[in-house]
Amino acid sequence: MNIFRGRVLGLLFAFSILAFLVTGYHPGAEDDTVYVTAVKADLNPALYPHDSDFFKLQLRSSIFNPAMSAFIRTTHIPVSWAELLWQFLSIFLILAASWTILRQLFEEEIARWAGIAMLAAMCTLPVAGTALYIVDQYLHPRALAAALILFSVSGIMAGRRWVAFPLLATAFVVHPLMGALGVSFCCILTLTLHEPLQVRLRELWERPVAEYTTSAFIFLPFGWLIEPPSPIWLKAMATRHWFRLYQWTWYEWLGAIGPLVIFWIVSRVAQRRGEIKLARFATAILFYGIFQQAVAMILLGPKELIVFSALEPMRYLHLVYVFMALILGAYLGRYVLRAQVWRWALFLLVANGAMFLVQRQLFASTEHLELPGVASQNPWLQSFAWIRENTPTSAYFVLDPNYMVAPQEDNHSFRALAERSQLVDAIKDTAVISKVPSLGPTWDEQVSAQAGWTHFKLADFERLKSGFGVNWALVSYPATAGLDCHWHNDLLAVCQIP
Repeated sequence: MNIFRGRVLGLLFAFSILAFLVTGYHPGAEDDTVYVTAVKADLNPALYPHDSDFFKLQLRSSIFNPAMSAFIRTTHIPVSWAELLWQFLSIFLILAASWTILRQLFEEEIARWAGIAMLAAMCTLPVAGTALYIVDQYLHPRALAAALILFSVSGIMAGRRWVAFPLLATAFVVHPLMGALGVSFCCILTLTLHEPLQVRLRELWERPVAEYTTSAFIFLPFGWLIEPPSPIWLKAMATRHWFRLYQWTWYEWLGAIGPLVIFWIVSRVAQRRGEIKLARFATAILFYGIFQQAVAMILLGPKELIVFSALEPMRYLHLVYVFMALILGAYLGRYVLRAQVWRWALFLLVANGAMFLVQRQLFASTEHLELPGVASQNPWLQSFAWIRENTPTSAYFVLDPNYMVAPQEDNHSFRALAERSQLVDAIKDTAVISKVPSLGPTWDEQVSAQAGWTHFKLADFERLKSGFGVNWALVSYPATAGLDCHWHNDLLAVCQIP
């Protein structure tokens, strides 16, 4: 039977639009410094002649950028519109997959739609201590992988386990970490649905942790994990506080353990009500969380295992948070919202309004929807656009290494939006070093050379030009005396280094 009939598709489409509007759209922000930059480099090899290793090497294990590049070449859709299309499609697929799960767990249609409404509102809910959202404000392969995993989960629950294999394999090559976590959850879900509970418990706890981790290493594309960490790698990793599990705050720990307590309660309540599939689903999430939490605490504990922190094992919480939003939303629909229009109106207003206001604070200096073809009023994005349209593709820029956290910048990427090479930054490029330690010496040398940026004089820019070959600079306005400036706004100036 086709579960995606006209009415269902229409409502899923409507909730996808609502989710998109609440989440906002900010292409080129944060991790897009790697993903969209790699796509643009594939499409135009003349771009980024000086620094391509800082986004290409991290993506060696993913098909995301070649697949996106192939899609753009085939359809002739501009990059900006293709990214927008796939961002919306990612949200729609996540909600559609979630619907197929909810319809197997809850008989009441009102509960199913409440679950979808909750997830749609909570797309930008922060996942405790992991620097993740359920869905990012820009196209990220993690969202596509999540949709594939959710469809896999639905197939397993429906007794069609064969469906999960190609979907999980695709999720793995799109986003290896998400794919591996998806495989982990689907294996536990299969055991939970098809084996007696006592046997499952005994097998899960008697099996050595080493057996799981050894099996996982077969799939890891990072051979450097077996090498001792370098001082530069440790320096870069020190900037990523969420890698250090035992330094988390109490509320981050609450965000990690709290959902597991919730699913323990759900499993007990569902069992009493005779909702066997829901009880087993909640139990599977509980087992998955306990197992992954134990692995994370082992790998992120001893200093001798610090190299494994780059695997970010606590990101298992991403799936847990997706399921938490769905189940709590469904319970809200069943017991509180029901068929009362005014309750639904209040719920949608409060949930979506609160998340919208949070997003406006996060991107306070930028339009909520950065749509293609619409000029931005953000001074940083104005400078990036001028550089993209008026400087040669071979231009090599230097700018404040901490520019992504500068006032009004709102974490947008120079590489992704200006489409020019730059000396490394001290914010996002550290994430690349965590996955590609071989770039550490280059990163450290360039970051060190930019020390004292706020006090740079002409001689400092000439030193960088002599040492690294940079020939353009994005600086504060009014610019440093002696630079040959071609454009400026009230905040920034684009200048050549003589």
